[in-house]
Amino acid sequence: MIHPSRTLYLLVSIICTLVALSCTSSEENNKEHLVFRYNEHSNIPTLDPAFARNPQIIWPTNQLYNGLVQLDDSLNIQPDIAKRWEVNDSTQTYTFYLRDDVYYHNNKAFAPDSTRKVVASDFAYSFDRLTDPKVASPGSWVMNNVASYNAPNDSTFIIQLKQPFPAFLGLLSMRYCSVVPKEAVEEYGSEFRRNPVGTGPFQFKLWEENIKLVFRRNPHYFETDAEGNALPYLEAVAITFLPDKQSEFLQFAQGNIDLVSSLDNSYKDEIITTTGQLQPKYEEAVKLITSPYLNTEYLGFFLGGDTPEIQSKALRQAVNYGFDREKMITYLRNGMGIPAVNGVIPKGLPGFADIDGYDYQPEKARQLIEQYKTETGDTNPEIVIGTNSQYLDICEYVQRELEKLGLNVTIDVVPPSTLRQMKSTGELDVFRASWIADYPDAENYLSLFYSENFTPNGPNYTHYKNNTFDSLYIAARSISSLDLRKELYQKMDSIVIADAPIVPLFYDKAIRFVRKEVSGLGINPQNFLVLKHVKKTPSM
Repeated sequence: MIHPSRTLYLLVSIICTLVALSCTSSEENNKEHLVFRYNEHSNIPTLDPAFARNPQIIWPTNQLYNGLVQLDDSLNIQPDIAKRWEVNDSTQTYTFYLRDDVYYHNNKAFAPDSTRKVVASDFAYSFDRLTDPKVASPGSWVMNNVASYNAPNDSTFIIQLKQPFPAFLGLLSMRYCSVVPKEAVEEYGSEFRRNPVGTGPFQFKLWEENIKLVFRRNPHYFETDAEGNALPYLEAVAITFLPDKQSEFLQFAQGNIDLVSSLDNSYKDEIITTTGQLQPKYEEAVKLITSPYLNTEYLGFFLGGDTPEIQSKALRQAVNYGFDREKMITYLRNGMGIPAVNGVIPKGLPGFADIDGYDYQPEKARQLIEQYKTETGDTNPEIVIGTNSQYLDICEYVQRELEKLGLNVTIDVVPPSTLRQMKSTGELDVFRASWIADYPDAENYLSLFYSENFTPNGPNYTHYKNNTFDSLYIAARSISSLDLRKELYQKMDSIVIADAPIVPLFYDKAIRFVRKEVSGLGINPQNFLVLKHVKKTPSM
């Protein structure tokens, strides 16, 4: 027989154990909703900002680093580590005054789990890395127009340009221009890529390559919200590496990740209607957020060769008139895109205008094809379009429409890396391409057509040359007034469209599917991920 006091003791012990377990479970649940999860289906090769050349690297490094300036969701330039700056247009000198409360993440590079304050000479060191041939940063071009920079004291950093460049502040917002500590770079050497030390809202915690990457909240981050509360709100960021978009979407639908960015053919009809609305079964759990995206999708003609069809302006214009962009976006993109019936400059940038681009005029296209046949004696014209598999459906649509009008089209499908290489070396007469803005100024798009930028020396993949365009491009770079620059940008855009070195397809949209537990996640025309303002509520 068990003594009553012993029974009472056992009962109290069981209750205490259950309460403890309940508290532990509750504590884990509380932490669980403070973790933001997303998937990166491409590999992340590095977390060194000097190599932040594409979104899969820019997204995580955005959480780890800061620069002199930053952009808000409307692409306005805002202070970051520089609290203010002065620009002397007559000498092309930019003087930045730094905050004195910015510290690096705690790291053994400084001392056992210690840190130090960011000073102006750190920016000089970080910029030196961009142009150091031993580092071989793909962002070295950012410094092309910089004559010199120096740090006269810990809180002042001065940059002098070789010539006027009004878009320079926007360029400094790029992740390439992040500040990094010399101590950490020297401590880790080539392994700094996987041992990042920055100043950002989150700090590095764990990386199992191709499996999981984890950041934890930086408790000493310098930014606050409008009410003075410390940022960030989240405790952690967890990134997985499922290799295909369909698996990623399945994890999202099951609530295991918080965000899916962009629209993939494998699930587009599952989640949105043909008019671009959420399917009813997802409305309760998911938010759809869209924005104009600074990305122009196009077909490019390589004008540096001698293929008669490509050299013919009439035939290039015929391709532009020969298919219905509205129908293409409706049926192949479920309405998620803006038909490129204007110029090269995408919607969302100063300089975009309703210029006379190419709408769908099949009879005019047919006449231009006949004009080419008459002028050349070539009764069976043909073009070959190089693309990767992701855009095969769009290229096949263009192919079908043009063949109805008397132009034969062959499609050559190659891997993305091969396409990039062949495009850069002029091996493709026609190539599918896109241009995502490096910085928020239309000059970045128009640089694709400046003759001094012929590949491999710049981004002019088409080898287009027009003397009037070149003179306007040079003039625009020396004008600080945005309104005056916009006028020149629109003139240049009109010249390019008339000469037809490319076929604008559509201006992309930034698309985010977000779980409704998430708030504070904005969207911007560069589709950069910024998590310092994000909150999550516990899922029901």
